[in-house]
Amino acid sequence: MLATAVMAVHFLVLAYIVLGGFLAWRWPRALLVHVPFLLWGLGIVFLGFVCPLTELENWLRGRDGDPDGFIAEYLDGVLYPDGYLVVSRVLAAVVVVVSYVGAIVVWRRRGAAAPGPRLPASGKRQTGTER
Repeated sequence: MLATAVMAVHFLVLAYIVLGGFLAWRWPRALLVHVPFLLWGLGIVFLGFVCPLTELENWLRGRDGDPDGFIAEYLDGVLYPDGYLVVSRVLAAVVVVVSYVGAIVVWRRRGAAAPGPRLPASGKRQTGTER
C-alpha cells in the first residue's frame, strides 16, 4: 500500500515538473519551489541522477536493483508509445519553456498595469508640480 502511495506521489511530481511553471502565472513565488524540482528532473534525464521516489518505491515493492522500475512499469508504453522517449522529453521541455515564457509575459503586463509614479522619457522623476 505504501508503494502505491509513493507511485501516486511520483506521478504528481512528474506532472508538477512539467506543468508547475504555469502556477507562476498567478503566483510568481511558485518558481521558488518549481525550479529545484525542474533541476532535479533535468539531472535525472540528462545526468543520470537516481530518483529517490523510484528507489523508495522499488524498495517497498522488494525490487532493489531495478533503477528503471517506475519508468519501465508505469511510463514506457503507457503514457507514451514505445520508442517515443525523446519526443516525450522534448514535448515536456517545450511545455516547461512555454510556462516560463508565459509567466514572464504575464508579469510584464501586470507591471505595466501597476499604478504608481512613472519616469518620464528624460529619466527624471516627476513631482506633483511638474507637468
